[in-house]
Amino acid sequence: MINNKRVLIIIPAWNESASIADVIREVRGELPEVDLLVVDDGSTDDTAKVARAAGATVSRLPYNLGVGGAMRLGYRYAYENDYDVAIQIDADGQHDPRYVPKLVDHLDEASLVIGARFAGEGDYTVRGPRKWTMVMLSGVLSRMAKTKLTDTTSGFRACNRDIIRLFAEWYPVEYLGDTVETTVRVIRLKHKVIQVPVAMRARQAGTPSHSPAKAMVYLGRAFITLLLAIARR
Repeated sequence: MINNKRVLIIIPAWNESASIADVIREVRGELPEVDLLVVDDGSTDDTAKVARAAGATVSRLPYNLGVGGAMRLGYRYAYENDYDVAIQIDADGQHDPRYVPKLVDHLDEASLVIGARFAGEGDYTVRGPRKWTMVMLSGVLSRMAKTKLTDTTSGFRACNRDIIRLFAEWYPVEYLGDTVETTVRVIRLKHKVIQVPVAMRARQAGTPSHSPAKAMVYLGRAFITLLLAIARR
């Protein structure tokens, strides 16, 4: 319980056996009062086994569906088990669980709270096409939300019971759907979206998939995703 609210932390994980135990232990150490669900997104390593051994509840998908498919299962679990708040934390260790109470506090004024990397806290930086993409997305969604949003691709986010119900019934599995399209949908349904500044860290394990070519692909795919999200009814 945080502020008398039942809180579920959802960790989507695909082949994260090298980092998942440390992430779970950190969450447990910082937030012993919350429940924790790891959604194993069709991993080919022993992510599920390691997560269970570290003390998490684990649900497994038979195939890799991407973060959208994993989070849809997580939100369905949260809805069916009557949680008041659901919070996504990535399995690679970039999200600091010490910011979770801050996100929960701000759910008193909004339905969806985004932990923003570029809002004045920490020194997380991006350059080139990825930065252009984030600026473009944030500019459009800020105008839609009528508030400043600087990090609309952040996966570190908290939502209330109304949004849990929405995401349990509808959650896109397409590229960037879990961040951009969900934010567009929430705004269009007249729910309030805000951000709070957070500091993020480097991955604990694994290799980021960044290169100039992939960054340009990211820019193009993000633009298409945004257009589709706005066009859909």
